[in-house]
Amino acid sequence: MTPLLLQALPVLHLLLGLLLAAWTLAFLLRIVLTWYPQVDLNQGAWPLVAWPTEPVLSLSRRVIAPIGGVDVTPVIWVGLISLVRELLVGQQGLLSQILMHAQAAA
Repeated sequence: MTPLLLQALPVLHLLLGLLLAAWTLAFLLRIVLTWYPQVDLNQGAWPLVAWPTEPVLSLSRRVIAPIGGVDVTPVIWVGLISLVRELLVGQQGLLSQILMHAQAAA
């Protein structure tokens, strides 16, 4: 590994972890918002939740039909993002392991 990559790895690890956590939180808020269909996602602070989630949700809604009239796609995305987060930046994640081995070698 190049020294520049080794220097950037802790920052990348932190930023990716924060980004995936924020995206998970946005999807969790979308799950809660399904209980309140009268909420307009274009008003107030809700565009901050809708903007990063709606493109992914609209694509997955084409593939996954509602179950019993309930949109389950936000739940599926929370699970997928949590899996990716654990695989990349979790305690045994790929980037975490690379970072640990790089620090041990230094």
